[in-house]
Amino acid sequence: MNAAFPPEQLAPENAPDTSGKRPGLTILIAAPRGFCAGVDRAIEIVERALEKYGAPVYVRHEIVHNRYVVDELRAKGAIFVEELDEVPGDAPVVFSAHGVPKSVPAEAERRNLMYVDATCPLVSKVHRQAERQLEKDRHIIFIGHDGHPEVIGTMGQVPEGKITLVETVEDVANLPFTEEDELSFLTQTTLSVDDTHEIVAALQARYPQIVGPKAEDICYATSNRQAAVKELAPGSDLVLVIGAPNSSNSVRLVEVAERCGTTAKLIQRASEIDPAWLEGVGTIGLTAGASAPEKLVREVVDKLAEWREIDERPILVTEEKMTFKLPRQLTD
Repeated sequence: MNAAFPPEQLAPENAPDTSGKRPGLTILIAAPRGFCAGVDRAIEIVERALEKYGAPVYVRHEIVHNRYVVDELRAKGAIFVEELDEVPGDAPVVFSAHGVPKSVPAEAERRNLMYVDATCPLVSKVHRQAERQLEKDRHIIFIGHDGHPEVIGTMGQVPEGKITLVETVEDVANLPFTEEDELSFLTQTTLSVDDTHEIVAALQARYPQIVGPKAEDICYATSNRQAAVKELAPGSDLVLVIGAPNSSNSVRLVEVAERCGTTAKLIQRASEIDPAWLEGVGTIGLTAGASAPEKLVREVVDKLAEWREIDERPILVTEEKMTFKLPRQLTD
């Protein structure tokens, strides 16, 4: 005769789980993510300037678009200002990674200010391209977002009236030029790859004579981070992008995820995560804009681990090995 099972082994099928185990959550972590070579370089420029010249070192605008980074540098002795007239005559000043109009270093030289230019070398490349197009007497059509510091800096490389900003395909249709005009186009480095291709196609269709850059102006880091989101978003219930609202490349990552049909949220810190976002969510895609440090990625993972059992899975699209040299004045 078979022995009866003990009562505790005959729990009904729908009995509540009293094990205390939290529900699982898979986190697909984008690679690459976070800091790019230009951001690394810009931050190191401020840190080296503080070491070499001592505090305070003034920085014109946010060195990169990330509050955490700015606050860390401020704690070390950096003072962030909007314009050069806020900089004392005997203090060093650093120009941000986004680039500046030609009028800014000209003003610094007029005042004999000691300045260090932290413009990303890939942005500087676009500045040189603008100068070459001007030398060839071509009007420049610049694809970018109005008011962004990089756009202001690039448009400020050429005289007023020699460059025209477009933001959308609709803007292209309203341009006043003809097929007889000598035209060229350049782009901001942190745009949506897909949107930019559409605008370029519209320009080329309307102006077959238009001349573009030999290589795409959108930087490697922007392209790689968008490609990684395209890989992880379709398998995610929610995508979290760590970045600032004024960070162009971070906002583009949200848009890329949403175009894949996945809800996406832009957050600056883990404290901004609403637990209600996790209702019905089994898989989260996680990435960070090019100005966000890895510390903030780990902070988000730790916060999610307070609510769920975490299974981290990297989504590797490519490995980045790009580095940029520091200005000679900080290495001599």
